[in-house]
Amino acid sequence: MSNKNPHIIIEGAVQYPLGTLKGKCIQYDFDKMLIYLDAKGKLLFGRNFKIHEEDREILFKLCSYFIGDRGVCDKFGIDTNKGLLLTGPVGCGKTSLMRLLRHMVPHKRPYEVIPTRNIVFGFNNIGYTVIEHYGDRRFYCLDDLGVEPTGRHFGKDCNVIGEILLSRYELFIKHKVRTHATSNLNAEELEERYGNRVRSRMRELFNLVAFSAKTKDKRK
Repeated sequence: MSNKNPHIIIEGAVQYPLGTLKGKCIQYDFDKMLIYLDAKGKLLFGRNFKIHEEDREILFKLCSYFIGDRGVCDKFGIDTNKGLLLTGPVGCGKTSLMRLLRHMVPHKRPYEVIPTRNIVFGFNNIGYTVIEHYGDRRFYCLDDLGVEPTGRHFGKDCNVIGEILLSRYELFIKHKVRTHATSNLNAEELEERYGNRVRSRMRELFNLVAFSAKTKDKRK
């Protein structure tokens, strides 16, 4: 991507303008962003991917967050300095959106999407170095928060993701290192899974953005 045109993303031979450049500021156009996301989604996930009309409102919030539109984010109570906790029913598209939206702002620091169950499997094999690994300053999206198994290494149980969330909280407070997450669970279920101490840290670590509980399973 050319630094002279950060508002234009090139995929193959096609250019996707996401808005217009006014001086050093990009004036984003939401409908143009949706055109790009639909096209990029098909490249990433296959031709059956599509942007659903009923998701426009949540996409508007997410796009505003990713481009750093503080005026819009303030209206929705979203802090652009925090990470995102994207929740909703199974199959509503949380993971796909978190994998997709990072491509819309290639000039910003990327994050890696990691399934929580994979992290726990790693812990079961090699132990506490896995928790230390996620205490670094890279940006992550912890995918499927709360449904991972309890970690077990050399006969000792460990709430691996709970420990990682505490580490990520410290990184956020000290160094503004951002963490994102997706989950099928609601706030009460997450507190039951991780305990009140971790849940209170999560409130400071994340903006909660939720799909409607009635959102249909897009995989069917």
